[in-house]
Amino acid sequence: MSDSNLPGGEFAIAPGFRLTRMGYGAMQLAGPGVLGPPKDRDEAVAVLREVVESGITHIDTSDYYGPFVTNEIIKDALHPYPETLHIVTKVGARRDAEGGWPHARTPEDLRRAVHENLQRLGLDALDVVNLRLGGFAGAEPGSLAEPFGALVELQEEGLIRHLGLSTVNAEQIKEAQSIAPIVCVQNFYNVAHRVDDELVDSLAEQGIAYVPYFPLGGFTTLQSTELASVAARLDTTSLAVALAWLMQRSANILLIPGTSSRAHLRDNIDGASLVLSEEDLRELDGIAV
Repeated sequence: MSDSNLPGGEFAIAPGFRLTRMGYGAMQLAGPGVLGPPKDRDEAVAVLREVVESGITHIDTSDYYGPFVTNEIIKDALHPYPETLHIVTKVGARRDAEGGWPHARTPEDLRRAVHENLQRLGLDALDVVNLRLGGFAGAEPGSLAEPFGALVELQEEGLIRHLGLSTVNAEQIKEAQSIAPIVCVQNFYNVAHRVDDELVDSLAEQGIAYVPYFPLGGFTTLQSTELASVAARLDTTSLAVALAWLMQRSANILLIPGTSSRAHLRDNIDGASLVLSEEDLRELDGIAV
């Protein structure tokens, strides 16, 4: 653990490579629908700078947010980066004219995406690159050997330091591990959507980070009577309770809640610091689906 005052301290995702368990997801820095520029670019820059000032060392992004918008703002706000800051990005999708998220997983697609992330972030190498396979709802069946192998080649070239996976199932994780080590898995998971319960525990046993996206529900905010009940008892918000639940669920969980507001960033950090009692946890177990 570090001396950081952030909730949860740090997690070692690889030897000599530690991230604060409280991270920041940059998706919401783009405009509505994760398309185009933000309404208030100055506030977006201020949010990123406060992320670093707060002690957070883990920013999650992708070049297809915007597209390109979030990485450009990250570079403008923070470059040259502090040595303690680690940026995690994703490849394997793109944006189309209708705002969709079609796959882009050929070796050529992935090589282009890695180089574009490097260029827009102003980096010589990417700390972690997650290969995105499924859609927002979850994993899609199929082999990942070809796209993951393409990223391994880029890692061998020194352009990527560590590899991870996003929207995958246990079989795909096992297949990837037969090719090269992974340091994290990023899937859809929160107090109400717990399909990955067994996977979280399995990865914890292996010392692999689990990074839930949509920790607060994503495009539809989490709501339930159980969340509201616990929040009322603790005199806080339902979203704070949802973050605290994740922080207590397992020590290998790293949070990346996103926001385009400094006030909301502070709320997220405070929420993750809550301590839930056994009674709270039992009540929250009732909303799992």
